[in-house]
Amino acid sequence: MRAITAPRYGGPEVLAYGETDDPKVAPDAVLVRVKAAGVNPVDWKIVAGGLDPIMNVHFPLVPGWDAAGVVEAVGLDATEFAVGDEVYGYVRKDEVQHGTYAELVSAPVRTLARKPRSLSWQQAAGVPLAGLTAWQSLERVGVTGSDTVLVHAAAGGVGSFAVQIAVARGARVIGTASERNHDFLRELGAEPVAYGDGLAERVRAIAPDGITAAVDYVGQGAVEVSQELLADTSRVASITDPSVTARGGHHVWVRPSGADLAELGRLADEGRLTVHIDRALPLAEAAEAFRLSATGRTRGKIVLDVG
Repeated sequence: MRAITAPRYGGPEVLAYGETDDPKVAPDAVLVRVKAAGVNPVDWKIVAGGLDPIMNVHFPLVPGWDAAGVVEAVGLDATEFAVGDEVYGYVRKDEVQHGTYAELVSAPVRTLARKPRSLSWQQAAGVPLAGLTAWQSLERVGVTGSDTVLVHAAAGGVGSFAVQIAVARGARVIGTASERNHDFLRELGAEPVAYGDGLAERVRAIAPDGITAAVDYVGQGAVEVSQELLADTSRVASITDPSVTARGGHHVWVRPSGADLAELGRLADEGRLTVHIDRALPLAEAAEAFRLSATGRTRGKIVLDVG
């Protein structure tokens, strides 16, 4: 199969596009022919060695954890799916080597759900990691329709999903973003505020009673500002600031969940979750996708067209 591989840790320059062995299919997995693969910051961080302290990484490495595609074969005990099923998933395994930047990926059934009918391959590939992160962080702080939620980095891949999920639950959503993304946030159902110095005062100006929950997808002091605005300082979750736990909040590391993916798919098919594709590139241009992702300036998702 054709795939992107990295022979060692490094930057985008170590990535190569070419032929590699087809993956084996474990008993509890299915073989997916990938149509599109989502690009996430963790992908280039893995290639740079950033996860080496906590995960076993083997080379040559095929990056990528997000995919949408068609089941081509099933494992010996993978009864959940059949050949020909359209699926999407956050294909994170216990060790890192055989990822989704490839024509084929072996995916444990626990990482998959049926592809939402309303989404294109590109859109479906953009959902799993970011959508699950948003879903699980909102779950961690118990967001319901009675809440006023502050979403930090609301125009990004994770933040834009969190806004929509919270709105779908009936919550009032305030989102931080640069001025150029404020209209985008309004389209998603959020009230935008500029990030940076004075954020707490700007939030109080539009929500004098404060907020009831917050989710942080950027770091840079967002947890501290959130707790300044919260009556219950435990109702803050962060994916970027591990110190949040010492402050009484929640540090979230997204988990694969077919059940949660099915819920995201339901929202998409009901028209309550859209996927904004910032850029779609051919698989061979994965290095450029890494460079774009590393700028931190994308609106929505970057994806790779595979097949």
